[in-house]
Amino acid sequence: MAGGGNNEVKLLGFWPSPYVLRARLALSIKGISYEYVEEDLESKSELLLTSNPVQKAVPVLIHDGKPVCESSIILQYIDEILAGVGPSLLPEDPHDRAMARFWASYINDKLVKALNQTWGGKTEEEKAEGKKQAAGAVETLEGALKECSKGKPFFGGDSAGYVDIMLGGLLAWAEVREVVKGVKTFDPAKTPLLAMWSENFGALDAVKVVMPDIGKLVEYAMVMQPHGAAAAAAAVAAAAATN
Repeated sequence: MAGGGNNEVKLLGFWPSPYVLRARLALSIKGISYEYVEEDLESKSELLLTSNPVQKAVPVLIHDGKPVCESSIILQYIDEILAGVGPSLLPEDPHDRAMARFWASYINDKLVKALNQTWGGKTEEEKAEGKKQAAGAVETLEGALKECSKGKPFFGGDSAGYVDIMLGGLLAWAEVREVVKGVKTFDPAKTPLLAMWSENFGALDAVKVVMPDIGKLVEYAMVMQPHGAAAAAAAVAAAAATN
């Protein structure tokens, strides 16, 4: 582990998962070394099943033999238990910290659900409604970025923090969405602050080293079935089986 200490850190994951990517981003930004264990979700390991017996899902962070589940909780755990290692992910000010948690929850409750609906809606009407809701959520986050960043590059200010990682975990699939569906999630013409944010976040060295290859992710989305939309929906559904 960077920053000293002999604590063992292990992450159970599934490479296409945006939720696993969140955990990897946090560990990378904090500069924490860890062992990554790739899971086969069709044949889950005994370690995964015993570490997360309730959800049986990734990501799972195992720290000194103790499991921590769900991406948002893992991020907060990393920041709290390893407060002296790397940059802080959550703000020091209690109100700013509460707002960061609010916007992180909004990303999960509104944006993620809407994006999943654009891929996996049962009808074209459902997919169109998901697209509409996703656009509305992104516009709301544009305002949140303006408020939280105070003119700086990230939700966390000068450096990427908790909200940046929660949203940044979705960037790879946002690029897949553009390739497969021709839809920009962060359109410079509609949400210029978020478009610039996505460029700034993606340019960070700590982000580059853990971001999945977009070409490989597109192939994963397309391989499920011979037709693009159905394949993408199936792929997203598989990735969304994590948390």
